[in-house]
Amino acid sequence: MKNVLPFLYRLKENNNRDWFHENKKLFEVAKEEVEDFVNHLIPQINTFDPAIGNLEAKKTMFRIYRDVRFSKDKTPYKTFFGAYMAPGGRKSIYAGYYLHIEPGGSFLAGGSHRPQGENLKKIRSEIYYNAAELKAIINSSDFKRDFGKIEGEKLKRPPVGFPKDFPDIELLKFKDFTLFHRFEDTRLATSDFNNFCLEVFQKMKPFNDFMNRALGMGE
Repeated sequence: MKNVLPFLYRLKENNNRDWFHENKKLFEVAKEEVEDFVNHLIPQINTFDPAIGNLEAKKTMFRIYRDVRFSKDKTPYKTFFGAYMAPGGRKSIYAGYYLHIEPGGSFLAGGSHRPQGENLKKIRSEIYYNAAELKAIINSSDFKRDFGKIEGEKLKRPPVGFPKDFPDIELLKFKDFTLFHRFEDTRLATSDFNNFCLEVFQKMKPFNDFMNRALGMGE
């Protein structure tokens, strides 16, 4: 993906429609490189997590165009490429594997990002009844080394419907259940970047499996 970061760096400095239209070929080349990489990555993820299915990269990648209708930031384009590899693609309700390429801010992510309504309640219920299992995953030395901790927004007070004196109430306060593994720009250019992604994603799988069981996968 030799053209991806150079394009994104230039876009970050020239985030306007005139520049983008004049340089659309650069965007198309960079986008194609990311698509090719993701299309190559998906069947390899399938070897350890067949639940994601036979996806095409186009169904996992997010548009580069920003929705600025309700934003103070009116820049028209995202300065990153993102692909979410989960059952059904980028709009999936299930926990999956996310690749984010951005100058100075690239990362791999997993887990459940902003589950809504009943899905959030299902995850909290699974944690309530099986907290020991989740804690065994997130308190392992490997998990802490690779991901640190669960990240995401949290409630200030215990969620409605759960006892306030639950010993692991802090886990129930999460509104996001996301894992991050950040990496430097130089990692993208290494010959083993593909294997690096696979190794990190595979380490996310126990956490994703817990989330997806809560969300009813396989029922």
